[in-house]
Amino acid sequence: MTYIVVATDKVSEEGLSRLVEDDRFDVVFEHDSSSDAFATALTGAHALIVRSATTVDAGMLDGAPNLKVIGRAGVGVDNIDIPGATQRGIAVVNAPSGNTIAAAEMTMALILATMRHVAAADASLRAGNWDRARFQGSELFGRRLGLIGAGRIGAEVAIRCQSFGMDVIIYDPYLSEERAEEIGSRLTDLDEVVTTSDVISLHVPLNDETRGIISEESISKMKAGTYLVNASRGGVVVESDLANALESGHLRGAALDVYEEEPLSKGSPLRNAPRLTLTPHLGAATVEAQGHVAVEVAANVAAVLGDEDLSAALNREQLVN
Repeated sequence: MTYIVVATDKVSEEGLSRLVEDDRFDVVFEHDSSSDAFATALTGAHALIVRSATTVDAGMLDGAPNLKVIGRAGVGVDNIDIPGATQRGIAVVNAPSGNTIAAAEMTMALILATMRHVAAADASLRAGNWDRARFQGSELFGRRLGLIGAGRIGAEVAIRCQSFGMDVIIYDPYLSEERAEEIGSRLTDLDEVVTTSDVISLHVPLNDETRGIISEESISKMKAGTYLVNASRGGVVVESDLANALESGHLRGAALDVYEEEPLSKGSPLRNAPRLTLTPHLGAATVEAQGHVAVEVAANVAAVLGDEDLSAALNREQLVN
């Protein structure tokens, strides 16, 4: 039997070579998931591979009656209706490690950019100004980094920030004290992270526990002059509350790579907020990471289709019971 695999969102074709070169699979690349060609291809697909741009909702699932597996070329799966897929007997797999280094390095770039006003200083200089006093920044050395979430990416950020001379504390209810010690950090509660950190960086999935975890209430507990960085998932920060905190001067700066609504709406209060660095979801946007996640998700899709191996499926327990 030949399995049809539809790949969209410009997933790396080279990274999917394992599937392309295997006679068991026929890989169809339709990079625009809103096109009629994609919808047509989906009707016969046994597998669908996406990145973050495509929302795999009930309507899309209804248009894919033969689907057996959905692969997310990346770690976050909040753009996939997992309960709906499970109900239809469809496995959902991702690529949890392929973009770890890229996302950690992006976080470091955002921390440094916001603390040294890189984007604003660049814009000012290009406008003909030479205003050094206006862009006086802050050093990382000797400051405290508070991580909310310390899985693969958060752990890499912790290690890198320690090399800058930062003290690192972590709130993560799923992390052991032993693991925190391994990465040279200290495990604590959310209140200590929020109230004592100089820089707070988020590395959590979007779910009922994390949605709006940074809001007016938590921001009010932060020290005046705190920096906030989010390169995890949109929705964990209440954007209007963040904009207000920047306008008031309570937060010294912030940087975001992810948003509640993507692309960022024209009317978003973030667009005019001061001391805020914005990037368009670039965390995994490196040549290396896109290759790594495609290779990883290709292996997981091949395992499900070719070998009926559900060990990498995020909904494995529900499917086998």
